Amino acid sequence: MAITPPPSPPDTPGWIDARFGTARGLVRLMLSYGETALRLASVRAPDAAEVRRLVFVCHGNICRSAFADVAAAEVGLATASFGLSAAHGAPAHPPVVAIAGEMGIDLGRHRATEREAYQPQPGDLLLAMEARQLRRIAADARLAHLPRTLLGLYTRPVLPHLHDPYRLNDPYTRACLQRIASAIPELSSRFPKAAR
Repeated sequence: MAITPPPSPPDTPGWIDARFGTARGLVRLMLSYGETALRLASVRAPDAAEVRRLVFVCHGNICRSAFADVAAAEVGLATASFGLSAAHGAPAHPPVVAIAGEMGIDLGRHRATEREAYQPQPGDLLLAMEARQLRRIAADARLAHLPRTLLGLYTRPVLPHLHDPYRLNDPYTRACLQRIASAIPELSSRFPKAAR
């Protein structure tokens, strides 16, 4: 899978914030290309023929993984999601709910699932937003045996780090959700047995 670095920035104030959330988000994205290329991201590659459910993972399960879960379910995929540090039962972040709504995705009924409440099933594939999240999964004895990878390896273009839009600006939140949405057709194609 070819990994294409982001384009050079134009002379526009706020370009980094609108495209990558923060300067830290851009730095983490650039580092993620190296981590992925050097196989340092704790990916445990799935066998596509065995994947029956896509499980989206992020920090709080109120932005990225919440959106991915609902968007993938709406196209007929079997899905779940949880947060590595989630407040169980928390609603999706209101700005994310609003922007997702503009995209036709209703997050109004989503409630966060904490890691401890997630019940692994045979055929689960964990799709994290950041390499550091994969490392936390790999260190968890209850989850380490599961196949896991980065959702951003399925976005178009490939972006191995999908920075958290929580409390960031609307242009970046919209860009982040659009990137996640771009992965859904690829996931449907790669993992046909995850269809409900």
